Amino acid sequence: MNKVMIIEDDPAILDVLGILFTRAGYETALYPNGNFLLREKFTVPDLFIIDKQLAGIDGLEICRHLKNTAATKHIPVVILSATPHLGTQVKMAGADAFLEKPFSNSYLLQLAATLLKGG
Repeated sequence: MNKVMIIEDDPAILDVLGILFTRAGYETALYPNGNFLLREKFTVPDLFIIDKQLAGIDGLEICRHLKNTAATKHIPVVILSATPHLGTQVKMAGADAFLEKPFSNSYLLQLAATLLKGG
């Protein structure tokens, strides 16, 4: 079973994403911020889904850290944001994909499946 770590500071969106991925057969780990990723040991998931606008550290900064860390650099990262036109910033941070809110739940699941297959 693939494990997805979702970092989103909006509790309603975090709940919806957790339900969406759980129902699709994923093991989920849900967090309201990603500060712990910079300083703590954690179980490395198969996929990260990170909101760009987080309290504390920015989602792009978390992505940069993950992509520059040996244990996580190969793990796909999807950045979510309500801010349009972030494509260049997201690519520079090393993210594998960017989804602008609002997005289709089915598209997010399709994207996750594609990234987990190595595509």
